Amino acid sequence: MNIKTDNLIHTEVIGLIKQHLSEMAATSPPESTHALGIEKLKAPDVTFWSAWIDGDLAGCVAIKEINSKHAEIKSMRTADAFLRKGVAAKLLEHVIREAGERGYKRLSLETGSMAYFAPARALYSRYGFNECLPFEGYEEDPNSVFMTKAL
Repeated sequence: MNIKTDNLIHTEVIGLIKQHLSEMAATSPPESTHALGIEKLKAPDVTFWSAWIDGDLAGCVAIKEINSKHAEIKSMRTADAFLRKGVAAKLLEHVIREAGERGYKRLSLETGSMAYFAPARALYSRYGFNECLPFEGYEEDPNSVFMTKAL
């Protein structure tokens, strides 16, 4: 798998983000949907990566810097053709490693509380993320689960 920094101009990547946004909107109420659109993923405080296998888009992930010691995982998504093939684990390992190399001391995320998000929560737990209180502008929400990991 080739994971590379991405400038979000490839048709396939834009399509995957649009699918991600559509599914988040279908599974969470609007006030509980925190996925970033293309323009926000291009912000200077966000780094976005795409993952490719044999020329096919396998997934994506981003981190948003909260401050010099804390970052948030955003837009982690596996392409449908690569579900349950280890892509999400490889992307998460990449983000954890990159966050450590950048000197972040904490990596956090927000995900849904619904059954749809159970596989994601299980993956994050396997990698040492624990539930936490809302962080950086989030508020308590029965539709959200907040998780964090010390690096």
